[in-house]
Amino acid sequence: MALRHALMAALLEGEASGYDLAKGFDASVANFWPATPQQLYRELDRMAADGLVSARLVRQEKRPDKRLFSLTEAGEQALHGFTASPPRPGVIRDEMLIQVQAVDTGDEAAVRRALEERMVRAAAKIARYERLRAALLDGRFEDDYLADAERVGPYLTLMRGLSFERENLRWCEQSLKILERRAAGRE
Repeated sequence: MALRHALMAALLEGEASGYDLAKGFDASVANFWPATPQQLYRELDRMAADGLVSARLVRQEKRPDKRLFSLTEAGEQALHGFTASPPRPGVIRDEMLIQVQAVDTGDEAAVRRALEERMVRAAAKIARYERLRAALLDGRFEDDYLADAERVGPYLTLMRGLSFERENLRWCEQSLKILERRAAGRE
């Protein structure tokens, strides 16, 4: 039920609409827990029914009314319980790895293109995460930010996202070099 817990963690920042959570999710949590806006709204409804979040309706004149969600005491307790339990081991489930595994008998050119596309996406994510990091630090050194920050969790998960995408980029570059050397050796 990690989407539920990711939403509760996002609500630690304060009251938010489903739209704001979806935007914030994309900017912060999506680096480790992707979800569509529809999934978020469905889970928020379930969480409200379970008493983990409260929702209040805000009337708007020129826009549709919106609901603002906040974490309840029961939600805070559930999140505390979640952090106290050991997480399931992480797993890699990546379709591209199957393609790379089969490259010797597969379409090597297509696999190369997929690696190149992943490099582009990883570089874009790295740039976006670096901008988020710069905004969080706001001109401060990391140690100064961490000494004063009210919450360090978002920063730590951002750093994990950066590390993950840097490794994606490094692995794609290395894989392409190896495939190029093999192709040159066969000529």
